[in-house]
Amino acid sequence: MINSGDGGSTKKRNIVSRRMFILTAGKVIIFGGIIARLFSLQINNNKKYLNLSDENRLREWRLPPIRGDFKDYFGNIIAGNVEIFQLHVVPEEVTNFKVLMFRLRKILNLSDNEYRKIIKKKNSQKPWETLIISNNLSWEEFSKINLYLHELNGAKPVLSIARNYPFKDNYSHVLGYVSQASLEDINRNEVIKNNHVPGLKVGKTGLEKTYEKKLIGTNGVQRYEVNAFGKRVKELDHEKGKKGDNIRITIDTEIQKFLTESLKDKSGSISVMDIYTGEIVAIQSSPTFDPNMFIYGIGNEEWKKITKNPLNPLLNKTLSGLYSPGSTIKPIVALSALENSVIKKNFKVRCKGKIELFGQTYHCWKDKGHGLMDLRNAVKQSCDTYFYEVARLLGVDRLKKTAEDFGLGKKVLENSFFEEKKGIVPSTEWKKDVLGKNWVLGETLITGIGQGYIQTTPLQLCLMTAQLANGGYKIKPKIIVEKNQMNANQIKFKMKQNFIKHKFDKAQSLLDRTQNIFKNKENLFTPLFNDKKNIEFVLDSMYGATNEIMGTSYSSRIEDDFYQFAGKTGTAQVKRITEQARKLDLKTSEIPYEDRDHALYVAFGPYKNPRYAVSIIVEHGGSGSSTAAPIAKDLFKLIIDRHQLRENKGKEINSGENV
Repeated sequence: MINSGDGGSTKKRNIVSRRMFILTAGKVIIFGGIIARLFSLQINNNKKYLNLSDENRLREWRLPPIRGDFKDYFGNIIAGNVEIFQLHVVPEEVTNFKVLMFRLRKILNLSDNEYRKIIKKKNSQKPWETLIISNNLSWEEFSKINLYLHELNGAKPVLSIARNYPFKDNYSHVLGYVSQASLEDINRNEVIKNNHVPGLKVGKTGLEKTYEKKLIGTNGVQRYEVNAFGKRVKELDHEKGKKGDNIRITIDTEIQKFLTESLKDKSGSISVMDIYTGEIVAIQSSPTFDPNMFIYGIGNEEWKKITKNPLNPLLNKTLSGLYSPGSTIKPIVALSALENSVIKKNFKVRCKGKIELFGQTYHCWKDKGHGLMDLRNAVKQSCDTYFYEVARLLGVDRLKKTAEDFGLGKKVLENSFFEEKKGIVPSTEWKKDVLGKNWVLGETLITGIGQGYIQTTPLQLCLMTAQLANGGYKIKPKIIVEKNQMNANQIKFKMKQNFIKHKFDKAQSLLDRTQNIFKNKENLFTPLFNDKKNIEFVLDSMYGATNEIMGTSYSSRIEDDFYQFAGKTGTAQVKRITEQARKLDLKTSEIPYEDRDHALYVAFGPYKNPRYAVSIIVEHGGSGSSTAAPIAKDLFKLIIDRHQLRENKGKEINSGENV
């Protein structure tokens, strides 16, 4: 018989054994998996998780690039940088944005308006984009933020750099201003895109915008160890970025400040240029503004105040303002008539105060007329009737050629300012192409006294005067200082050489002369005249206009030869004068401001050894003789007094010192 009890016991033991085996095998598999995983984590993926650990422990910040400085001719910093404290937040990294803002609002004493702006800005951008809570924290606020940083998860106090304009409104139109980079700036400029960090400021106007690529610099990098709360424990590494290039400009700050003061409470422009080197010594447009207002974001009230100002302080009138030149163009009309052999210097016209042409009356500024005038007296006394007749004989097309040769109707500093305008010097072809109408003789007459379609910028008038004053030679205006550039004496020598060559070329065939022109595309320091005596005559006429009795700017003369200058006044109508208004003969103060004539004056000095040219425009200032010319008197004294300082500094720059 089989013992059933023993068989059951064996079966139970087998079941237990199998279960133990399965359990043991399971333990082995589980522990083997754990060991394999640990091996994988600690050995195979050691570098990966070490990096991830470091990323939790380490933080890297790209620093804003340090912008290059602008310096004036004498090396003074006119646009530099200052350190500022900012507060950044990346909303995506914040656990509870409302709680964070509640704490920050108390710490920084944010107003309701400031708080709303931050929320609005947050809602308008992506969650991973940095939100700048404050652009300019005080040291006390910055310290307080760092003290409570363990409670401010996601807040990042940042040491940054901001632009600073120490001379405020003196350079606003020259340098322009910087403001936060827009999406358009980033997409348009690859350098801005590559160096972009939250809050990056870039040039918006003026030289700041034109030379952005040179000025911007490259990013620096800071690496910090942080604790579990994200608070910086210590700095581990700091890679310095490369500062942008410094740029020196040709402007003298002392003269620039004088221009600002001279145009205070006025709307207009003053330009000063070296007649040989073409250097812009000073250039101011008024009214102006403080560019520092734009650095941290200009408020709505301030912005409205600027943009709604009828005098347009944001417009660079020197480069973008277009004006009828008025009688300041008469020296060019006289020169063109002589060069084209239309008249001789003794050509005479009797001025009776007006002339009639095809039923239209053309008035002279002097109601009763000037009497019998020759060319020199017509320039000196600015007789309109005389120049009506000269313009009629000359024709607008020949006048256009001379005017453009001397700088009118062309950009002067095209490579330095995006906002510069070209202006208009009309011709018969121009009117047909632009307006689709034929030119009429009456338009030639008024063009001859600087009215009608002709439009120039103040800087063009300054260049015109400079090229007359240097004896009639082409120069290249510049506002950026160049190393190893030719000085005035070298340029004078070059002009003499070109004059000799010019006399020789006159005997050559037209083909040979054309080939010589193409060899020198810029044609610098070459004569703009056919007969040098014509230039000398025009300059002598301008001397009479300022330094002789009956001259239109005689009251603004300087009798001391050291400071003596010569010039030509201009009065440009902004509204046609009716017969009724002419009979009333109102004083300037009795005419509504917007209806008053613009006052102009162009001049060069010192007369016996010219070196500088000036153009002055005062919008709605009345007559050039009473408003614009008097400014030139003190201006030339300052320019000439500072001439030797400028010469000495120029030698240092060319020798490589203090550049």
